[in-house]
Amino acid sequence: MDKLPVGLIAFGPNFGAIGGSGDLRAIVGALLTYSLVIAVLMLVVSVATWAIASSSGSSHTAQRAKVGCFVAIGGAVLTGGALAWANWLLDLGAHL
Repeated sequence: MDKLPVGLIAFGPNFGAIGGSGDLRAIVGALLTYSLVIAVLMLVVSVATWAIASSSGSSHTAQRAKVGCFVAIGGAVLTGGALAWANWLLDLGAHL
């Protein structure tokens, strides 16, 4: 750690204090990976359905597939942003 002025104490989360924290990190990483893979697969299926429904003239199905595309993109953004947000919060907490 950097040298701090007298009277200030540096603190932060101690992930080593929890038994199995390495396993917990591996599980969370695997869940994030699966979530991103499922979001991409959902996007591919929704885009294909949207294209087929639009070309066949089924506007209701095309609208539902379009919503599915937006949900898949939103899920991918939220899943990808969750790790960045958690790291930002941990970094913010370490500086308080």
